[in-house]
Amino acid sequence: MRSLRSMGLMLAVLSACGCQRTLFRENTPRTQFQTHDQMRQRYVPTEVPDAFGNPQPALRARLVRNR
Repeated sequence: MRSLRSMGLMLAVLSACGCQRTLFRENTPRTQFQTHDQMRQRYVPTEVPDAFGNPQPALRARLVRNR
C-alpha cells in the first residue's frame, strides 16, 4: 500500500513537471543582432514562403544593401 502511494505521488509530480513553456518562441529574436535589427525596424526574416507555401531562404531580402 505504501509503495502504491509513493508511485502515485511520483506520477503526480512528473505529470506536473511536464507542463512548461517552450524555451524559444517562434517570433522572438534569438541573438543580440536580431534584437538590434528588430528595434531599428531593419529586421529581415530568414525564410519566406514560396508560391506553394513551403519555406524558402529569403536571399534577395537579406542581400539587399541597407540604406
